[in-house]
Amino acid sequence: MRAEQARRIARQWVREEGSALPGFAGAFLTGSVLWADPAAELAPSSDVDVMVVAHPGTPIGHIGKFPYQGVLLEVSSMTGLGSTHEVLSDYHLAGSFHLPCVLADPTGRLGELQRVVARDFAERPWVLARCTHAMDRVRGFINGVDESAPPVEQITSWLFGTGVTAHVLLVAGLRNPTVRRRYAAVRDLLADHGRLEYHEGLLDLLGCARLGAAEVGRHLDALERVFDAAASVRAPAYRFDSDISPVARPAAIDGSRELIDQGLHREAVFWMAATYARCLTKRALAGESGYEDGFAELLSDLGVETLADRRRRGDRVLAALPGLWQTATALC
Repeated sequence: MRAEQARRIARQWVREEGSALPGFAGAFLTGSVLWADPAAELAPSSDVDVMVVAHPGTPIGHIGKFPYQGVLLEVSSMTGLGSTHEVLSDYHLAGSFHLPCVLADPTGRLGELQRVVARDFAERPWVLARCTHAMDRVRGFINGVDESAPPVEQITSWLFGTGVTAHVLLVAGLRNPTVRRRYAAVRDLLADHGRLEYHEGLLDLLGCARLGAAEVGRHLDALERVFDAAASVRAPAYRFDSDISPVARPAAIDGSRELIDQGLHREAVFWMAATYARCLTKRALAGESGYEDGFAELLSDLGVETLADRRRRGDRVLAALPGLWQTATALC
């Protein structure tokens, strides 16, 4: 299936089902399928991201992943949208609205935003504003590591704070701030600009710069086992319940194996760690335990096994931000 056909299927779901949601005020595409060449083949590990907009006061809630007409849709929701300036300064929203993303627009608001964002997206002040937004997210995640929280939550805060460093550069280079493949994408960007050595620094912040393919493969084997165990239980209240399910397996497991097979085993580690944390969280919410040893081995290899480790590694990320900003401004 080609990307354009996947987009049409997303539009069909919005028209036939999404538009009937209470408070529905529109919908737009986001993510890699939106950024892709319309003629590009949709990888089996790809999903199609749809954002539903609700009227203020009528939140729709997270819908999640589900198969529809041969594609895996990932439907999220948000309440309202800010001003044009707010959207242009938001690196996720602007990344969608600078492209023809609108799937449904009963109020005309989304089309208005899309026209202005498409016009001004590449102007340097707005690029820098979005880089600042990403930098603020790095600080927020890292400084948000709570020593009283469960270890899995601490890891998630550290992991995403570290991972958003890749987004800072992707935003500066006007590239898609993709989620799962962020480190592969930023590698391509830096290679295109003759700055591939900086990529090693990003991987070092994550703790995986020296990991070999065999080591990462063993961690993926362990993740595969816990994923299947977590996918077999239900935790409906968990936001990422559908992300850890049989239909999501191609993206979570097969997508990571694709990266390893491509020689990008280190670039696969970020999403593997995030998925492992979500698997353990889902199982805990369902009253299940087990598989913690494999996660501990992964954390040990990344150098973040203890709270003190996570604090120290978080401080390294914060100390790297001036250099990250300098690199970002050189790319935009």
